[in-house]
Amino acid sequence: MFTNKIAIITDTNSGISCEEASRIGVSLVPMPFIIDGRTYYENVDLTQEAFFEKLEKGCNITTSQPSPSSLIDLWEELLETHETVLHIPMTSSLSGSMASACMLAKDYDNRVIVVDNLRITVTLRQAIYDALKLKSQGLSAMEIKTKLESCSGDANIYLSLDTLTYLKKGGRITPAVAAIGSLFHMKPVLSYKAGVLAPYKKTRGQKAAWKEMLKAVEYDLTHQFKGKDVSICTAYSGSKELGANWLEVVQASFPDFEIFHTELSLSIATHTGPGVCGISCISKL
Repeated sequence: MFTNKIAIITDTNSGISCEEASRIGVSLVPMPFIIDGRTYYENVDLTQEAFFEKLEKGCNITTSQPSPSSLIDLWEELLETHETVLHIPMTSSLSGSMASACMLAKDYDNRVIVVDNLRITVTLRQAIYDALKLKSQGLSAMEIKTKLESCSGDANIYLSLDTLTYLKKGGRITPAVAAIGSLFHMKPVLSYKAGVLAPYKKTRGQKAAWKEMLKAVEYDLTHQFKGKDVSICTAYSGSKELGANWLEVVQASFPDFEIFHTELSLSIATHTGPGVCGISCISKL
């Protein structure tokens, strides 16, 4: 007889800390990073401070996936006390983690249910809280999967970058484009919607980038999310002072919202670098 019905798992791309995961009753998979040939794990032996110190020193940093054995060990441990495992990793559009988990889950006769609702960072965090709410309402793991995946597009992210250096390193743009951007002090704004990461605006200077992001969220609130229960979240990478300044600007622009503020997950920061400010608009279930 199982003592619990559904175990929920996510990874550190959600921005959920070990302490928060323990408090809300969620299992957390630390994402691995390869730094100068050595493997580190987010929030285990790789803190935000250590990561950016290594990044700015020019260390070779690449993202990786959780090993199959680490997932299997966690699933089997949880299945000893739970009927089903609901595994909600980062979006399939930005990582192979989802495909690996889906392949491994085939051996578990529907006792491991993998959810791909195209979420990352704070939007993935909200999906976890939505899953917990649905679980408390008595829905099955498969029913929760269906609901989460059906609302995958109800979350938008906008990110302003301080530099194009890290996009160039990752092969996302050419060295020539990066050089032109730096010469003209271009601050690109990216959007992430329904699994698609794309250029949103090209601006000159931080204030212009912030203005474009605030306008984008204002538009979303009055169109896509009109009449819905919405959460606004902010994120930053690197400087805590920058993050605090950005939060202050957002709070002033949206005084009727309680803003959730956090550090950007390291899987995103690897490809964007320090000095990033982000804002998301998420419809809650």
